[in-house]
Amino acid sequence: MTIENSLSDKLLEIRHLSKAFGSNVVLRDIDFSINKGDVICVIGASGSGKSTLLRCINLLETPSGGEILFHGTDVTRRQINIPAYRAKVGMVFQSFNLFANMTALHNCMVGLQKVLKKDKKTAEETAQTYLEKVGMSPFVKAKPRQLSGGQKQRVAIARALAMEPEILLFDEPTSALDPQMVGEVLAVMHKLAKEGMTMIIVTHEMAFARDVANHVVFMNDGVICEEGPPDQIFLTPEKQETKDFLARFLGR
Repeated sequence: MTIENSLSDKLLEIRHLSKAFGSNVVLRDIDFSINKGDVICVIGASGSGKSTLLRCINLLETPSGGEILFHGTDVTRRQINIPAYRAKVGMVFQSFNLFANMTALHNCMVGLQKVLKKDKKTAEETAQTYLEKVGMSPFVKAKPRQLSGGQKQRVAIARALAMEPEILLFDEPTSALDPQMVGEVLAVMHKLAKEGMTMIIVTHEMAFARDVANHVVFMNDGVICEEGPPDQIFLTPEKQETKDFLARFLGR
């Protein structure tokens, strides 16, 4: 296979990525690729570098070294249009990051108008479509303070989807939710996976990772310790660190 052909089925390639905050090295030599339709779940203990990895991919943090190739172009270079890149590689945060003074509808419209330069009518129609997709049509006029945590996260997902990204990054999207609200957000994500949305998901929801991902990455102390299909990682892990982590989470 030629380089050109091999690149064509890859949306994103992470090559030798590293990140340090002063003398604290958080990521070391991270390598993996994302193909169209992949659902990659990143698991690992708190402090293993999972969220920093997503923040580097979304350029919320500047990598200390390595490359992030989006359709073969290194987006860590200065001439990249970062807002346009983030429209294509969207992110859903654990703390929702909604604008408190805006309704659910306007939260979903603002990026369409400011970044994609859509007119108000088009932005409103698109926002309505994606709010309906995540089951939030009845709440288009509600502001975040009037919504539950699960509802806020579904608005945040609709806002990211409205930009029609090629990849969606989820940074522990259920960790700030009460247990009874986790299911409604995971159900939306499950539906997106079935529809072929390309996703990288940092999660502590092991059952979700096992059932929805086609590839699981286990991170430990800033490196990829082990990766592979869910059955391999969850049923027959090779590394002792993976076994110990899963024993704590799965009680085995």
